Formats: sequence, structure tokens, C-alpha cells
Amino acid sequence: MDISSSSSTSCFDSSLDYLGWRRRNHETCSEQDVEEKDVTSFRIQNLIIRRMQDLEFACSKLFIHASLPGILKMKGELTIFRKEIKLFFKTDINESCINFLLDYYWLRDPGLVIDFIDLVSKILMELLLKSQISHFKTLEEKLMFLNSFIRFALLHGVDGQQLIDLLVHVEVVAINALRLICTRWFDRDDEEVCDEMGLQISRLLHEKINPTPRDDEEVYNKIGLQISQLIREKINPSDPQVRETYIHVLTASKLSRSSDTSALEKNKHLVADFMDYLIHNFMELLESCTSILVPIMNQMLKLHDGLRFLTILFRHQEKFKELPHGMKTLIGVVVCDAAIVIFSLSVSQIEEGLAKETDLALFHLVQVLKFIKAEVIDLITSISGFDFPRTNELGSMDILLENLKELQSCNEADDSIAFPYDQIHRVLEDLVFLRSFLGKIVDQCNQNKKLQAFWRRVMEVAYKAELVIDSTPFGDEREYCFDVVARDINLMKIEAQEIYGSMSDVGETKRVTKTFTPMPSQVTAATYNEDLVLLDNEVTTITHRLTGGSRQLDVVPIVGVPGLGKTTLANIVYSSPSVMLHFQIRAWCTVSQVYSRHNLLVQILGSIDSRSPEQYLKVDEDDLAVKLKQFLLRNRYLLVLDDLWDIEAWNLLERSLPDDANESRILVTSRLLNLQFKPGSKAHYLRHLTDEESWQLLQKKLFGNEGCPTKLHGVGSQIVKSCRGLPLTVVLAAGIFATTAQNFWEEVAKSLRSSIVLDEEYCMKTLELSYIHLPDDLKPCLLYFGVFQEDENVPVRRLLWLWISEGFVRKKTGKSIEDVADDYLKALVDRSLVMVTKQRTTSGAKACPLHDLVHEFCVEKAKEENFLHIIHRGKDLFSLTGLSNPHRVCDQNTRKLKIQHSMLFFPNLRSLLSFKEDELGFWLPKLLRVLDLRNLVFNAYFPMEVVLLVHLRYLALHIRGINSISNPINSISIPFAISNLSRLQTFLVRGDSIFYYVLPKTIWNIKTLRHLCITGFNYGFVFPVDDLEISPCLDHLNTLKLAIDPSSQSLQKLLTYLPSIRRLKCKRSEKSSEEFTRIDDKILVFDCLSQLESLNLSFFDGYGFKFPLNLKKLTLSYNHQPWSEISTIGKLPNLQVLKLRHGSFVGIEEWEMKEGEFPNLRVLKLIGVALRSWTASSDSFLHLEKLVVHNCPGLKDVPSCLGECLTLEMIEVKW
Repeated sequence: MDISSSSSTSCFDSSLDYLGWRRRNHETCSEQDVEEKDVTSFRIQNLIIRRMQDLEFACSKLFIHASLPGILKMKGELTIFRKEIKLFFKTDINESCINFLLDYYWLRDPGLVIDFIDLVSKILMELLLKSQISHFKTLEEKLMFLNSFIRFALLHGVDGQQLIDLLVHVEVVAINALRLICTRWFDRDDEEVCDEMGLQISRLLHEKINPTPRDDEEVYNKIGLQISQLIREKINPSDPQVRETYIHVLTASKLSRSSDTSALEKNKHLVADFMDYLIHNFMELLESCTSILVPIMNQMLKLHDGLRFLTILFRHQEKFKELPHGMKTLIGVVVCDAAIVIFSLSVSQIEEGLAKETDLALFHLVQVLKFIKAEVIDLITSISGFDFPRTNELGSMDILLENLKELQSCNEADDSIAFPYDQIHRVLEDLVFLRSFLGKIVDQCNQNKKLQAFWRRVMEVAYKAELVIDSTPFGDEREYCFDVVARDINLMKIEAQEIYGSMSDVGETKRVTKTFTPMPSQVTAATYNEDLVLLDNEVTTITHRLTGGSRQLDVVPIVGVPGLGKTTLANIVYSSPSVMLHFQIRAWCTVSQVYSRHNLLVQILGSIDSRSPEQYLKVDEDDLAVKLKQFLLRNRYLLVLDDLWDIEAWNLLERSLPDDANESRILVTSRLLNLQFKPGSKAHYLRHLTDEESWQLLQKKLFGNEGCPTKLHGVGSQIVKSCRGLPLTVVLAAGIFATTAQNFWEEVAKSLRSSIVLDEEYCMKTLELSYIHLPDDLKPCLLYFGVFQEDENVPVRRLLWLWISEGFVRKKTGKSIEDVADDYLKALVDRSLVMVTKQRTTSGAKACPLHDLVHEFCVEKAKEENFLHIIHRGKDLFSLTGLSNPHRVCDQNTRKLKIQHSMLFFPNLRSLLSFKEDELGFWLPKLLRVLDLRNLVFNAYFPMEVVLLVHLRYLALHIRGINSISNPINSISIPFAISNLSRLQTFLVRGDSIFYYVLPKTIWNIKTLRHLCITGFNYGFVFPVDDLEISPCLDHLNTLKLAIDPSSQSLQKLLTYLPSIRRLKCKRSEKSSEEFTRIDDKILVFDCLSQLESLNLSFFDGYGFKFPLNLKKLTLSYNHQPWSEISTIGKLPNLQVLKLRHGSFVGIEEWEMKEGEFPNLRVLKLIGVALRSWTASSDSFLHLEKLVVHNCPGLKDVPSCLGECLTLEMIEVKW
């Protein structure tokens, strides 16, 4: 590089010219300014020329003598150069110097300013990749906002002096950003300097770029504070002059005569970009508010919705051209007005009340946006479609029909309903016809594109109708009013009649909707511990490595591709008798891709400790690590780390795993082949199945022990070859063929062989085929598993209640809807899509996970069909913004997403499930049907925002009580307004303390209630029993956890109003002085509950019980009944499960089972029971399958006749 030794002025000017800068008029400079400028110029020249000469000399020596001394000389010169540049930036290039230089050298040309910002942004992104400091990303986004602002102003014809202030302002911001970049680069190893730099970046962002300042900025580290400070000083217009600059340019953009619609059409993507940044700034403003007045929030929501609508409009090039000229002009003006309003807002205004002028401007802006939306909504929906869910479409229409029938019946009795009766009746009739027609063309749609298009249009207008109807209670006027929707539905009906006529002529209408009908399946249900791999030698090899070899702690990794059965193999070994006997402690931990040290420790401790793992959830992770080490010390232990994705999880746990040279082992399953745990640890590579092994597995799954019919051997062989030795694929294929008629096996087998892909891709292809072959009713049920975390043991009862609330489960005559939902789950298990890890003691699954590939398929398929969207990161949120929002959103591990975002981004949302802690101040979408906030803690109060959600069917909350010394057992009152939730089916409360949840009298008005449950150690719901005579019955209540004072006979009164209870947990709410006194007339009668199957009674000291004969499961604790009463229980003819816990019986500690008692008992659990003698005869256990005895030190032995029980499968004893 050759730099001439000309005068300082020419050198400085040349440098600026090289950078693309231009000199201002020198005649305006004073002699003092020129002198100061020359001094700075000389320093730049001296630094560059002098150091470049030394570098050139070092380079020449290196080229002549390519040796180590030459390299060291070169490195030394570069180090000196770096230090001098660093010193120069510290002493010369400070803020005052920048302002001085900009006074004489500014870019003037907007194009050059834009290029300069692009250059600075590029440098920021490169630095971000190297430093991983997220605050640089924030600064880069703010610079691009300014870039977009300039482009937007130019597009609207703003130029000359009108633009100068903005250009100068942007230059100041960019130069300051560049200065901080240089400081960060030269001091990248100095933490203190980096922290100080971050502070300045923060100040720049909030004071010179963002439209409004944060009134209360809470910063968690120095870098964050510095970045906030930099933004505040240089970007946010906290300075009125900066705000005035923004508004001045926007006003000029609005009024400029140079702006024309042709330029807007050609460059409308620039407007869309500007609006994206504008909406982002608007979101930041609302996030800064701790509280928002209701009227202001409603206006903000409408403004946000209108701006998003315009953004979508600008993104569609061809359709935008179709708008009238006047509409395009209006939209251009509205964008400017919206930006002016947003830049005029402040946090204090939003929280305390808008200024009159701003309030009026906001009101007018919202009205104009509403007008635009109403005028162009049909155009937009014709482009992008309504973006409705494409799974369970007919189920959604069924819900709409139910709502219309309900609305019709209400309208007959109430003239205040918004829609005329005759109009509702016509729409209902038309939709019933369309629903029937769609059910008949399901098969034809797959081959007929015209029918597919017709189907989409019908579903689109049905969803619109649903939105209009459901929005009515809130006074919302939808752009597509009910009259228009009713007209469109009628037109669809007419078209359907024409299609039906033409199809009937050629005999094409053959079937009705493909729905699920429960039937016995050939396939064996896939359970978690089932031997699917059929590789006995693999089991033997792993077992030998765990129980033999070195005495030192060793790691045994099982590795292989997905679907090979790594977890299944690990579980078989883990549960084998030889391994259980060898290790004193065993623990299982599922790691997966998303994990934390705290979560891993809780899993392990919960696996070791027989008590509830919830006791560890609030414990500090360092304390958990110490506790784990104490558990494991001097014990031979086996720890399974399942589904490990990186070595970091092992590093987090290693220090807590002692090596006592006692043959302890760590068993790992992973897809990754290159993980290194300990020196010498050798991975076990799980092989694929041979064709013969695959054939054995397929036959076992399809035909059990009967074997495959000879005629199917040929196609069976084809199926096996298609499965490529992957056990998961074999099992999935078995699930498909088990529900396919045998004469169609050949056709299905061809589709399995139709492509050549990798193993994992092939598993996904097989899953796709399994999904295609599912009945329509089961598809949404499978995809819904995506709302749960990968590898999560999904609680079945909660899953089924969610399915029902979502409308996936169809009512069937003679069956409860819960039983139908259970049939759906069994069907998915039969198809090997769902595994079962825990069985209920009566019947059915208690917990069920998915294989990680099946879970991955569900998440991707649900997203593809707009059925469910999972938000893992903040950026996922912005990818979902469209004309019509997703119907279901599940928030998993999103740190920056607040619940109020759900209202802003998803106003039409129907289901919101949040599995993370969040902030309390929130607004919720009004149309929600499902709301699960079990990880959002409400301290001793009920969130009143919830009672506004009149369409809610499922509500799960975490209400934590606050105990006091004076009143250790407190109560929390559920508000009277809960009766607004007239469609509520399930109300779940999660609590951490012993609390009563007092229900109001209005609870009797929610006739749809099916499940009232509390998890944790809470006592239960307290029902109002006053004035029961005038209260309606809760005819559908199925599950209840109840707390009640039995002394007032209130329990007997209450039960008569709950005729459909099937599962009842009942605890006494008040202690009596007669705890151990038996009184004849104190009998609690439950035999009025003809449908009761499961009963749990606690703390009813001194009371007797009269049980219904249909009872199948009974759990007793702390009731202190005399042992003589056990015979009363023994006479229950249908009792299958009996659990006797601490304090259930007292007195003579003898249990003599009499002949004929417990005729159908299958499971008996004795936990902490005071029992010394237990006798029985050989006919006492005709059907007993499982006996559990825990912590019964007085009991020396069990009846010897148990050895003669042919049905007994397991005896579990713990002292």
C-alpha cells in the first residue's frame, strides 16, 4: 500500500474521499477550526504513514527471508500498530471529536448514508459471530431501522433540507456505533472495557434510535446496561429534538407532492420493511409498561392489528396493484400517521392516560385502519387464504354447528341476541348441508383439485362465521360481517348442490367421512419396556459391561441412528433382575436437546427417592448436586443418561458422581458417535436388525404367537426389506398393516418402497404413511402430542381432557366422552405411534411418551397444517404473524416472550399453553377455548382477566398459597364471576401448599363442568352448600377433589347434586374432637352415586361409610376405622383396587379375610398400615395380580395361600 507524504490536509481529505465522504464549504470554517482540524489530520497522517513504513520494511524482510525471526518481526510490528491505533481512538476519536469532524465532513447524499449504515451493520454482524454478544444484534437491528426510515422518506419524496437533520442524526449514531466497535475490537480481551462499551451501546440505542425511552430499565449485567445507555442517548428520541426530527420527516413524507402511487407500488417492500421495524418498536414500547388502562389497551390492540394487516397487504405485489388509486394514497398517508402516533407515545402516557391530542389522533387512526381493512379484506383473503388449520376441519365445523344450535335456542328466548333468529336458522341449515357434503367427498378430494379448492373455500367461510359469532359477546365488529358470511355460506351450498348433482350422475359419491370406529386390533400395544429389538446378544453384552469389568466408575455408551431401539435396549437392561440385584441404587434421567443442570438433578433425585420429585423443584441446583453426591457415596449405583445430544450434559453432572471403586456405572444412549466421556470408555454400536430378525418382530406385532398366514409371506418379505433393519420402522409398519385389509397390503407395501432415503428420513416417510392411514378423528389427537416436551411422560388424563376441550372427540351413544377419548388413545397405541410407560391400577394408560422421531414428526406436521405452532425462541413469534393467526400456540422455553404478546400477535388464538414461568401483567386473546398456565404462579389470588374468556373450556392455573403461623391452612376464594365461563369443562389448579379453594354459589351455573381437580398437597375445592334447593345440578361433573365438613350433613346434600361423579377424592376440611370415637349415626353415604368408580377418602375420623356396589377402586387414609369394618369393603362385588394407607384402620391390628370377600380384587396396596396379623384362605385371592406392602413394620409375614394364587404376577415389599 503506497501512501504519499503530502500535506496533512490533502492526506486527510484523501482518506475521507476514500471512505466516500465529502467536504463541506471551507469558507465557513474559522481559522481556529481549520487549525484544530489540521492537528487531527496530522495525527492521522503521522500514525498511518509512520507505521506503514515499518510494516512495509518488515514485510520485505519476510518475503526475502521466510524464517521464524521474520514472522516474529512482522507480528511485533502489527502488535505495535494495534496499540497505537488503540491509543489514538482513546485520545483523539472521542465523541466531541466526532461531532467536530461531522461539522465539516458529512455525507450529504442519502445513498452514501445508507451505504455507511450497511457497512457498520455488516461489521457489527461479523463481530457478533465472533463475540456472541447478543447486544450487538440489538444495535444492528436499530441501525437497520434508521436505514429503513431514510429509504421510506426518500420513497415519499422527502429531500433537501427536510431530510438533512435526519441524515446528520443517523451519521452521529453510526459513527458512535463504529467507535464502540473499534473499542470492543481493540480491547476484546479486557472485560472491564467490554462492560463499559456495552453500557455505551445501550445508551446509544435507547436515546438515539428507539422512538420512546424506557421509564424503568432494569439491566442484569454491565454489557446490557451499557448497550441500553447507548441506545437511550443516541437512538431513542428521549431528547425532544430527536423526536421532533422523526416527526418532522414523517410529516414531510405525508404532505410531499412528489409522492405518487406508482413509486409506492414499485417499492412497497421498503414500506413493509419500515412497518416491520415500526411494529417491533411499538412492541418494545408496550413491553416497557407495567400496567395499561383498559381503553388504551383496546386501542393499542386495534392499532397493532391494523398495522400487521397493512404489512401483509404491502407484501403482495400483484394484488396491491388492484387497489384503487385513492386507496393506495390513503394507505401511504396512514403509514405516516401511524409512525407519528407511535413516536409520540411514551410509557408514562400509556400507563397514566394519553394526552388529548394523541388520544384523538389514535382514535382517528384506528377508525381509518378499520375502514381500509373492511374495504380490502376480500382481496387479501383471496391471495393468502384464511390460513385456517387443515387438520380436524370437520371436527371444527361440528363445534361451529353446536355453537349455532346453542345460539338459535338462546335467540328464541332472548331478543337481545345480536343476530336475527331466521338468519341463524338459515345459516345453520346451510352449514349442516355443507358438513354432510364434505363428509361425502373426503376420498375424492385427494384426486380432484377442484374439490380441494371448494373444500378450502367452505372451511374458510366456516371459520369466518365462527369468528364473527364468537366475537359478538365482546362487541367486536369483524371486517366480514355476519350478513356477508351468511351470503357466502349460501353460495357455497348452491355450488355444493351442483357438484353433488354432477357426481351423482356418474356415481362418484360413495362414502361418508372417514372417522374412527374402535375395533380389536391385531397389533400388540407398544409399551416402553417391551423387547422390540429381539437382540438377546445385545442385552447380554451390555449387562456384562455393567456388572463386570473394572472396579472404577465407567461409562457405557450405546450409540446408533434414530429408530434402532437404543432407549428400549437400555430400559430392558436397566429393568433386568441381574442388574437390579447388582446395583444398590439405580436412576434414570432423560436429557434430550433442551436441558438444564437443575432439571437433570431433579430427575435423578426423583428417580432415586421414592417420595415425590416436586420436593426438589424449588431447591438450589448446587444443593441438589451435594444431595445427589451424598446419596451415591459408598453405594454401587447405575445412572442412565438417555438421549444425550452433547458432552456438556455429562460435564454438568460429572462432579456429583463419586467414584468409590465399587463398580458403579453410567449407561448412556446417544445418536452421536464421537462423544468422549472417560479415557478408555468404549461405545457400543447398536446394529441394524437382519431381515430374519425384522420378520420375527413384524410377525410378533401383527399376529402374536399365531404366525403369519402363508399367503402373506411374499408381501411380508417385501415389507421387511423396506424397513431397512430399523425396529421403529418395523413397529410403525405393523401399526399400518394391522388396520389395513390384507388384500391391500401389496399396494401399501409399494408406497413404503417408493424412495431411497437415509434411515432417519425413511422413518419420517414411514410416519407420514402411518399418518395418512389414520382415521380423520385420530390425526389431531396424534399431532396434539407436539404441545408436550420431547421425551415427556405425558399424563394421560390431562391429555384426554385437552382433546375433549379442543373438540377432537366425537360423542357416541351409550359412552361417556372420556371413554371415547380413551378409545382414541388406545387406537394410537395399537398403531405403535404412542408408547405406554405407566399403567393405571384399574385399566388403561397413566402416562405415555412418544419416540423422539414421532414427536419431531408431530411438531413439523402440526406446523405444516397450521394446526399447532411451537415457540422455542423469540424469533419464532415473528415468523407466525400473518393475516389470520394460528389457532394453537404452545410456548416452550421462550425467555423474551410475554403472555401479552399472545394478545398482540394472536388475537384469534383458540388455545394457549405456556410451559414456562412468565410475568403476571397480561392480556389474553378473547376467543381462547384452552388456557394452560400451570407454570405461571399466582400468589394467593385468582387472575380476574381469565373470567372474561367466555369461550373457555379448559383452564389450568398455578395458584400458590401463602401460609401463616396463625393460620397454617388457608383458603383461596374463586370469584363469583367465574360463572361467566359458561362453557367451562375442565378447571385444574396446581398448588404448592395446603389450601382450600372456595367455590362461589355461581359455580352451580356452569352446567358444562366435567372435571374439578387440584394437584399437589392441597385439600380440595369447598363447594357452597347453602340454598342447594334452588341450585341446579352439575349433571356432567365427572371428576372432583372435594374438601368438606361432614358434621353438618352437607356432604350428603351435596352428593345428590353431583349424580354423574365417577372419580371422587374427598378430604375432611375441619378436625373434630371426636377423632377416634365411633358413633353409629355418623355414616357417610356414597351409594347414591350410581356411576362412582373411584373413591379416595381421607381424615374422616370416627365416621363410617356406605359405599356404592359399582365401586372399582377405593383408597383410604387417616380415617382410623376399626379393623372390623374391612369386611364391609370386602363385600363390594366390583372392587378391583384397594389401597390402604397410613391411619386407615386402628384398634386390634388383625385382619382376618373371610370366605367370599374381595371376589374381583386385582391390586392390593398396604402402605404404612398398623397391622400385625393377616390371615386368609385359598379362595380369598381368586383374581389378585399385584400385592404391594410398604412400611408395615408390624407385619411379619403375608398369608401363605398367596403362593397358591394362579393370577398373582408381582409382590413388592419395602420396609
